[in-house]
Amino acid sequence: MKVYLIRHTSVDVAPGTCYGQTDVPLKASFEEEAAVCKSRIEGLVFDKVYTSPLSRCTRLAAFCGYPGAERDDRLKEINCGKWEMKRYDDISDPRLREWYDDYLHVPATGGESFMDLLHRVSSFLEELKQHPYEQVLIFAHGGVLISAQVYAGVIKPEQGFDAISPYGGMVVIDL
Repeated sequence: MKVYLIRHTSVDVAPGTCYGQTDVPLKASFEEEAAVCKSRIEGLVFDKVYTSPLSRCTRLAAFCGYPGAERDDRLKEINCGKWEMKRYDDISDPRLREWYDDYLHVPATGGESFMDLLHRVSSFLEELKQHPYEQVLIFAHGGVLISAQVYAGVIKPEQGFDAISPYGGMVVIDL
C-alpha cells in the first residue's frame, strides 16, 4: 500500500510559538499554498482519504477535493499540554530542559512525548494495513509525517526533527 501524507499549509502564529494540538488559523497565503498541494496529487486515485480533525488539515483536505475525508484523532499533532500557545522562550516549566534533552521520551507537561505520538500514529497505520487499499491519502501535521516515516523504517526516531516536512510538504511511504 502506498500512503501519501501531506502536511498542512503555513499557520498564522508568531514564530517560536508552541501550538501542537491547538486549532490555530492558517496564513492568508492558504489558497496559494493549497493549490501547490493539490497539484502534487492531481491525477492520483485514492481508495481512502483521511485527515486530522484539526481545521488546518480539514480545510486543506476540502480545498484538494476531499471535504468528506475521514477524521481520525490519532492523526492530530503532538499534544504539547500546558505549553500550548506559549512562546518557547516564555515557558518557565523546568521540565522544558528535560524535554529539549530527550523529547523522544519526555512528554510536555500535561502532554505527550514523541514516543507517545509515534505509538498513536503507529496504531492508526497498523489498522490501515488491515484494509485492501492500494493508495491512501492523509492530511496531517509535521509530527505525524515524521512518525509515519519512522514507522515505515525510512528514518530513525532520533532523526525525526531533521526530516520535518515544510508546510504543504508531502511524503510517501510504503506499508
